[in-house]
Amino acid sequence: MSNILQSLLDQLDLEQLEVNLFRGMSTTLGPPRVFGGQVIGQALIAALRTVDDRLCHSLHGYFLRPGDPTLPIIYEVDRIRDGKSFTTRRVVAIQKGEAIFNMSTSFHVVEDGLSHQVAMPDVPPPQDCYSEEEMFDRVDLPKEMRNMMRDRPIEMKRVEPISYFEPKPREPFQHVWFRARNALPDDPALHQCILAYASDLGILSTSTLPHGKSFFKGLMTASLDHAMWFHRPFKVDEWVLFAQDSPAAGGSRGFNRGSMFSQDGTLIASVAQEGLIRETG
Repeated sequence: MSNILQSLLDQLDLEQLEVNLFRGMSTTLGPPRVFGGQVIGQALIAALRTVDDRLCHSLHGYFLRPGDPTLPIIYEVDRIRDGKSFTTRRVVAIQKGEAIFNMSTSFHVVEDGLSHQVAMPDVPPPQDCYSEEEMFDRVDLPKEMRNMMRDRPIEMKRVEPISYFEPKPREPFQHVWFRARNALPDDPALHQCILAYASDLGILSTSTLPHGKSFFKGLMTASLDHAMWFHRPFKVDEWVLFAQDSPAAGGSRGFNRGSMFSQDGTLIASVAQEGLIRETG
């Protein structure tokens, strides 16, 4: 397993301090704040540590303050309810005595029932798409920024090429293939947490596409809230298509949606996020 992916697994292996109290560490992915997907994944791990024999079916979180990647994050779990079919948890992520993230999440026993799904978009397979590394190799980047893009534990390939440095206005949708860079242990809860981590990699940029701007040029961006629903079993070390669109933006906020499909066309998860897209000049 690569050191990059092992670093992510180490982040998700929280230290238990007390009943319902956990501590996690961070790495920096560029901006001087903790990556939102890391906080989502760690909060989900903290909640899972208090739940037996059930997997998450939905989570809803709010980013309250920027996290400091040089400091540990304390996760406090509130055991809201343990029912016959559903279990509910509330998790608060804390730094310097203040909440930086708040999440409610629900877990469900396995049940059979009615089933349907929308079709996966007809897009080229991952082997026919450019990787992010190949895209950034075409741009003259500072060394530290190039290394940041290469050091992600998630491998990504874009169906529609995108330029963060010379963006042109285009329709507010994008399709991205992604997977963990190496094989992972066969643990469904771990795969859920890594999928949650990956769900915050770039979805906010969808709402910037019609405006010819990006987080590298003309915008201050930050995730504000994040919701996710898990529909069916999956493996995140196999290719996943993340189909994203942005129905609306206004008031310096952009709303984004995403559907995640396994390569065989199975809809495995849905995502929604609103984020700050404030013009800087």
